[in-house]
Amino acid sequence: MMEMYFITIFPELFSGVLETGMLGMAAKKSAAAYHVVNLRDFAVDGHGTVDDYLYGGGAGMVMMVQPIVEAVESIRDESEKSATPVILLSPAGKPFSQARACELAGERKIIFVCGRYKGVDERINDLVITERISIGDYILSGGELPALVVADTVVRNLAGVIGDQRSRDTDSFSGDREFSLDAAYYTRPPLYRGHAVPEILLSGNHAKIEEWRKQSAKERTHLYRPDLVSDAAKKGAEEIN
Repeated sequence: MMEMYFITIFPELFSGVLETGMLGMAAKKSAAAYHVVNLRDFAVDGHGTVDDYLYGGGAGMVMMVQPIVEAVESIRDESEKSATPVILLSPAGKPFSQARACELAGERKIIFVCGRYKGVDERINDLVITERISIGDYILSGGELPALVVADTVVRNLAGVIGDQRSRDTDSFSGDREFSLDAAYYTRPPLYRGHAVPEILLSGNHAKIEEWRKQSAKERTHLYRPDLVSDAAKKGAEEIN
């Protein structure tokens, strides 16, 4: 079973999400367990203070080093120090990918640190953080939603969570689709407001359908995500060189 810990000042953001959909299913199947840690429990004053003014002046508040470090240390014992990922959700992080999600799915325990305000005291990167992850080039109010995005992506790659693994293995960015979107899909009715399902999908010829889907994936990638085509070309050039 994988254990996920979320260090946050807003624990109420997690309950409904962790009990719903794929995350909830993983918990019911005992594939994952979730622990929400209230950072204010590690404050040194009676007010639960976990943020302070910036040294050097400037607008905004910064989350303090001491509560975060001690919260992580309460979860991760010394023997796990080099083995347990402690992930800070941050604009400075490496862009998250399906490949990294699959790697993280092999971990026994993951700790997410959810920042707020102007950011976190930089010293936590030297003291407890092992990895920084970004889910996109934009700013959210805190790290809670990105942590849940990463958690959902990781959990659906755990063994036994998805009933038919073939469905997961043909998703966009999965397997040999690292630089490709998935194919277009259709369901009933076969004709709706003048728009018909492609005839090949109704033919029953599975070999031809598979060929069509590969071509569809290629066309959709060029149309909707041409940046992926460029990335694939760059990777191919690097491998040749």
